[in-house]
Amino acid sequence: MLSRIAESLFWIGRYIERADGTARILDVYLQLLLEDVAVDEDTACRALLGVMGHDAPPERKLTRVDVVNSLATDRTQPASIAYSVNAARENARRAREIISTELWEVLNATYANMPRRVNPEQVHQMFGWVRERAALAGGMADSTASRDDAWSFFTLGRFIERADMVARLLATRALTEASGPSWTTILRSVGAYEAYLRTYRGVPSSTNAAEFLLLDRLFPRSILFSVRGAEQCLLDIEPRQDRIGYVDQAQRMLGQIRAELEFRPIQEIIEDLPVVMDKVQTTTTAVSHAVRERYFPTHNMPAWTREAS
Repeated sequence: MLSRIAESLFWIGRYIERADGTARILDVYLQLLLEDVAVDEDTACRALLGVMGHDAPPERKLTRVDVVNSLATDRTQPASIAYSVNAARENARRAREIISTELWEVLNATYANMPRRVNPEQVHQMFGWVRERAALAGGMADSTASRDDAWSFFTLGRFIERADMVARLLATRALTEASGPSWTTILRSVGAYEAYLRTYRGVPSSTNAAEFLLLDRLFPRSILFSVRGAEQCLLDIEPRQDRIGYVDQAQRMLGQIRAELEFRPIQEIIEDLPVVMDKVQTTTTAVSHAVRERYFPTHNMPAWTREAS
């Protein structure tokens, strides 16, 4: 496969997942600002922008409208949903000879219908629409793609981005502490509430909910599931194994963060949650760079604030 095609497929997967994850995080925290009058809006908005890798202007107070403009509808802001939708469609155009017509039509229609402005009272509906379109794109890819290297690069991008976005969601929960959303709200935001209840059979506690989203091997949106999935994609792309260790830097870094999550006591992880989640985000960024250097070294990685930091 040409490296430019592999790179486009990798970033289609990442941008689809990034739009979905950003919509989920914004939906949770903007709803919190509406429901809890005790939360300082400026502080909460700055914390959210910081976690999402966007520098907040220091000269004035921020409101939820500023957050929506920066992280949802601004097509020039690399951290926004609109930018991710546009970038996914642009990468799909470059890989048009590889992806299915159905996936292209979904991405093209999503780009065409992405609102440039949104009424503050309608943001919840917009975020729901973004989640549905991301699920539709993922479903179309899942049902129309052969399980070859093209599929592996696409899925690798999705898994890396999903681990990063769930880590950001948990990091925002850790930053806001008691004033943040409940664990029930966090679980619902990633579609994990019913799966959690079937697993733990009780009201979500901080330990159990964090453990589920971090370490569950069966739930597809847990960080551990995503890391293990990314490792498998790399093995599918290049199945060779050396007699001693791994020569693939991306595999090595994913294995290191997986081992830390799997073998470190959950209580220690929760007590140090912001640091651990920052490490997960740093690892996903480093893995992206390692994948680029190994498989498409002649191309530039798409700009995003987190990648550039």
